[in-house]
Amino acid sequence: MDAIIENDQQSSILNNISKNMSQNHITFPNPPITEALIDIRVDLPKEITLDNLVLFYDEVKERFPLKEEKVHWRTGFKVAPGDVPQISEHVAGIDGYVFRSSDKTKVVQSRLDGFTFNKLKPYEDWGTFCSEARELWSKFLKIAKPKNTTRLALRYINQIDIPLPFNDFDEYILTIPEIAPGLPNALSEFLMKLVIPNDEIKSKAIILETMKNVETKNGQKVLPLIFDIDVFRLISLDPSSEEIWNIMGTLRNFKNDIFFKSLTEKAKELFR
Repeated sequence: MDAIIENDQQSSILNNISKNMSQNHITFPNPPITEALIDIRVDLPKEITLDNLVLFYDEVKERFPLKEEKVHWRTGFKVAPGDVPQISEHVAGIDGYVFRSSDKTKVVQSRLDGFTFNKLKPYEDWGTFCSEARELWSKFLKIAKPKNTTRLALRYINQIDIPLPFNDFDEYILTIPEIAPGLPNALSEFLMKLVIPNDEIKSKAIILETMKNVETKNGQKVLPLIFDIDVFRLISLDPSSEEIWNIMGTLRNFKNDIFFKSLTEKAKELFR
C-alpha cells in the first residue's frame, strides 16, 4: 500500500511539473524536427532470445515491411611498445531487429535491451507520435515479456537552417560555443556537448550542437545548425505501468523547455 501511495504522489508531482513546464510552448507549422524517437530500455527474461524478438515482425509487417538485423560493433585499441596504436572494429553480434516503413519515415526496433520508435521528417505532433509509440510498445510487451523497465528517453534532432549571411550564432540560438577575445571570430566547424541534470524530475538532458556544410534551399544559402536534445530518466517500473507515459510527458516538457529557451524570436520566425 505504501508503494502505491508513493507512486500516486510522484505521479501528481510529475503532472504538476509537466503543466508548469509546458506553459507558453507553441506548435510551429514548420518545425525543424528531422527525427524524434522514444526509447525504452528493459530487462528481459533469460528465456527470451532473438528468435522471440523476430516474431515482432509478424505484428507490424503491414506497416513496417522492411526488416533488417540490428548489429552492434566492438572496438578494440591496441598499443605495443614501439608501434603505432592500432584501432580495430568488428561485428560483435546481433542484438535485435529493425523494421522500417515503406517510405522509411518510421522505424521500430525490437532489441534484447529494449524498444525504440523513430519518426523521421515529416513530424506531425506529439499526440500522434506518442500514440503510435504506445501501440507498438504494447505489441513489444506481448512478444518480449520484459521483467522491468530501466530507462526512458526522448530525443529530438532539429536542423535549423540559418540564412546567410549572419553575424553571430546568438542571433538565433542562445546555447552556443564562445570564442575567446583576441582570437579570429569565425568557425569552420564545431561540436559541443552539454549534460544538464534536472533534479526536480530526476532526469538529465544531453544537448549536442554542430553544423553541416552550407546548402542552398529555395534560392537562399543557409547554414544548417543541428540542435540535438536527448532527455532521459533511469527508473525501475513495471513495463505495463501507465507511469511510463506520464514520465514521457514530463521528459517531453523538459525537452521543450530546453528548445524554446535556447532559441531567439528570430529563430522561431523561421518555423512559422
